[in-house]
Amino acid sequence: MKFWLFIKIIAGLGVIGIVAFTAMLSYHIVVEPLGGVFERIVPEAGSVLKVPKEEDFAKVLDAAEMPDFEPGDRAFQKAHELIALGEIPAGREKLMAIINVFPSSPAAPNARRIVSQMNLDEILASNFPEGKTTYTVKSGDSYYAIASRHDISLDMLMHLNGMMELKNLQPGDDLLVMPLNYRLMIEPDRKSVSLWDGVKFICEYPVLNMDGINLNSGKTVISSRRSTLDGKTVAPTAKNYRATRKSIVLKSPAIQIFPYDESEEDPPRGIYLREADMEELFLLTRSGNEVEIRKSAR
Repeated sequence: MKFWLFIKIIAGLGVIGIVAFTAMLSYHIVVEPLGGVFERIVPEAGSVLKVPKEEDFAKVLDAAEMPDFEPGDRAFQKAHELIALGEIPAGREKLMAIINVFPSSPAAPNARRIVSQMNLDEILASNFPEGKTTYTVKSGDSYYAIASRHDISLDMLMHLNGMMELKNLQPGDDLLVMPLNYRLMIEPDRKSVSLWDGVKFICEYPVLNMDGINLNSGKTVISSRRSTLDGKTVAPTAKNYRATRKSIVLKSPAIQIFPYDESEEDPPRGIYLREADMEELFLLTRSGNEVEIRKSAR
């Protein structure tokens, strides 16, 4: 019996020794070196678990090369993910945030391009109902009267109703109409022409050329829209109307927006867009639309 008691005492002392040794080794590593056998086990005390001081950590941060952070880029990536997942409205909202909140972001031009396409796909689609109503033709109606009454151009009236030319109207006919109450914005410094519905961005077109034009910030209106062929004005009711060159005339200053033509030797001074963009802008505007010219603050 005494023998087993002796064994238990020896085992207990061994456990206490191991615990004590482990504690001292930890102290040697973390707090300060103890020398002797501990230095032989861990030659450089603190090399394993040494925690840097706050001032040392701050120096590391200052010396580190932090990556460039662009909020617009992050928002654009998120918008891309949402659209890929089929969450179109949420994706469009993210893109609109870039346009409105981060207009100078590198991601802004792509955001404007994508939102432009989304908006135009809806506006120009006859089967997309938002903003469009059906008008039933009455006796004595004419296309000009209907267009004037609903703030729509004849071009858009024909487009929405799938007409290549104006056919005879009959009482009871249904016509799809949509008011074109958009605002045109011209930004000479950015070389862009954009369309807005109040404060809501619709679409943007790049300006190809506006040499010799000096525009100051201010507001004006579209005074007229012209369709010419071989230098002669062509009415929307004419059969050769679709082959005409379209242009938009501002009231003051009396500047025109033209389709760009490389073959033109001595083009008149004006604002030039791509031909397809000019056709689209002509379709989306009417005489009387407000125009804002906005120059960047310097």
